[in-house]
Order: sequence, then C-alpha cells, then structure tokens
Amino acid sequence: MGRYVRKRLRRRIFAWFCGGLLTTGLMVASLMVMVGRVQEPQWMRQFEGGQRWLGAQFARDWDDPSARERYAVQTAHDLDAWLELRDLTGATVVKVGGDCRHHAVDFPVMRAGVRLGEGRLCFANVPSAGLHWAVMALFAFGAVWVASGRVARRLARPLDELTEVVRKIGQGDLTARAQLGCHEPDEIGLVSEAVNDMAARIEKQIADQRELLATVSHEMRTPLARIRIISEIARDTTATPKTFDDLDREVIEMDSLVGDLLASSRVDFGQVSRRALSLRDVATEAVERAGLAPEKLRLSSETDGITADPTLLARALANLFDNAKKHAGGADAFEVVRENGQVRFEVSDRGPGIKGDVDGLFRKFTRGESGNESGLGLGLALVKRIAEAHQGRVFARNREGGGSTFGFEIAAA
Repeated sequence: MGRYVRKRLRRRIFAWFCGGLLTTGLMVASLMVMVGRVQEPQWMRQFEGGQRWLGAQFARDWDDPSARERYAVQTAHDLDAWLELRDLTGATVVKVGGDCRHHAVDFPVMRAGVRLGEGRLCFANVPSAGLHWAVMALFAFGAVWVASGRVARRLARPLDELTEVVRKIGQGDLTARAQLGCHEPDEIGLVSEAVNDMAARIEKQIADQRELLATVSHEMRTPLARIRIISEIARDTTATPKTFDDLDREVIEMDSLVGDLLASSRVDFGQVSRRALSLRDVATEAVERAGLAPEKLRLSSETDGITADPTLLARALANLFDNAKKHAGGADAFEVVRENGQVRFEVSDRGPGIKGDVDGLFRKFTRGESGNESGLGLGLALVKRIAEAHQGRVFARNREGGGSTFGFEIAAA
C-alpha cells in the first residue's frame, strides 16, 4: 500500500510538472501568434521587399525576350530553384525547371507602377516544413517528459525515505532517523526534523519508563519483604501496637513509591490537568499531610487563587517535606509567596545544609548524604519536572544560621 501511494504521488507530481510546462509552451505560442497578427513581423516586411526587388530586376529586361530568358536562367541557377514568368494574360513566357506548385514565392513584375506580368519562384529541394515541426515537437515533448520524470523522482525521494523511517518507528525501531542534509532546508526537511525529535522524545520516555519501572520493582521488594517478616513475627507472637506501626510505615513507603511512579508517568505523557485552586487550601492540606505544626505555615498577604494540577502540586509539596524529613530532621518552616504573576513554595529546615552541586540534587536517582538510603532518589527530580510542567523552576539554597531551603515557583495562571 505504501509503495502504491508513493508511486501515485510521483505520478501526480509528474503530471503537474509536465502539464505545467506544456501549458506554458502553448500559452507562449498563442501569445506569439496574437502579437504577430496585431503587429506585422520584421521578416514579413523584408520578404515583401525581396519580392519587389526581384520583380524590378525582371522588369528591366522584360521587353527583350532573349535578355529576359538569360536572366531567368541565371537567377534559377544561382538560387537553385525553378522559375516561371507569365504575362498579363497568364501565358508562360519563360520557364526554367519543372512545374512550380509547392513552396512557391509569387512576385509581381512592375515598372514605374505599371504591372507587366508576374513570376513564380519555387525551391524544389526544400524539405517538408511539417516534418521539421514534427521532429521539433517530438524532441521538445521528449525533453519535457524526461525533465518531469527527474523532477518527480527528486521531489518524491525525500518523502519515500521519510515514509520508511516512520514505518520503522511504527514497528518499534525507535533508533530510526530521517537523514537531514543542508541542501534540503525545505518543508520536507522541517517535517523530517519534527519526526526525528518525536522519535527521540519517545525513545527517551520509554527508556526512562523502563529504568523507573526496573528501579521501582527493585525498591518495592524491600518494604514487601519487611511486611512479610512483620506478619510472620505477628503470627508467632502477640501483635503489639509497634507491629501495626511498622506495617503502616512500610505501606506508606510503598504508597510513596507508587505515587512517584504515577506522577512521573503523568508528566512524561503531558497529562497535566489544570484547574482553579485556593492557595490557602493547598498549603493547609500540605502542612496537615506532612504533620507540621500550623504555626510554621506562612502565607503572604497577596496570596489567592492559582491554576494548577492539584494531584501533581500535592505530590511536589509532599516530596519537599519528605526530603526535609529524611535529610534534615523535618521541616522548620513552610512559606507560600505570590508576586509578579508567580507563586513560590519554600520548605526550610535546620539540617546540615547543602554541600556540593545544587543542580545535582534535582537529578534522578540522586540520594542525599545523610545516611538515609531509603527511597528511589526521585523526590526532588520529580519536583523539578512538575514545576517545569507548570512553566516554573526549582531552587535550593543554604539558610543563614544553618539549614537549607528547597522550593519551586510556578506561574499563577
């Protein structure tokens, strides 16, 4: 089917180009004919002048039959033509050669404005003009045909290559790429670049998803194993409140892993569902979920509504609080500030502060140096991706007097 479509496209291009050339040729020929009819061409005026000159030459010796005949024979010989002279009655007075019927040139024999007779000159060896025109037309048509075919193949070849690349991508070969050349900065080149970008993004997303799934599946085995051990111990001994606390802790860790996985997948596939939210409600709920004292929440006086994805925004805030809990003993303050069309969320702590590369903290699978090795190291990386999905950015800095501040800002609307 694809080959048929490509051939059909090539035929259409060929028909358009060839038809355009032939139509242009016909229009130019018609225009030349119209101009020739409106304005007498130069060659016609020269031809008529030649006729008058030839008649004047015979008029000088018209009354001398011997001289007239000698001049007629000499003229026919010099021009390699047949010549016939007739008087006013139409009777032939001189005839050199055979009957002059084709390719004839008639000319009047005039003297002082008086018509003495007429002559006819014909070139017996002139080839047929119709044959010449036929050969020229055939040659022109062949040239147009060949040129149209080459142009059609030249235009269709990049589309053929691009179709093959898209077919490979559809079959799962995400490494397939369209070849780009500096000599093709046209619409097809732009489409090829778009296809290459699309394939690269899909390849990266799938690779990231595979890496994430592999890591999550490995990390999920740890809390599952601990839950199984706790449940076995509970069967052999009497369950205590600590047993249930341990189970709750493992379930919470598993829930956090699954939450990060789902949020990462939503960001990967651009599933950001924005709606109007109350900043005060979002901040209050985040503080309650983090178990932070209400007095540690600070809201600016200009704080009001925001347009964002509630699930992703809640996940980003939860990850900020979880980061402070794992590496700094918990959050010391949570501030929400709205200014210049941006909303900034800041979680501050009194931990050991930031050491080394700040940007590296927001990369995937990066874990802190606090000794707590639980989790995937996706928390801050996911915060960054959620912020960027809301046209925002992340930041981190050390606090005066010790500790650090992690946060992000996003567009308010």
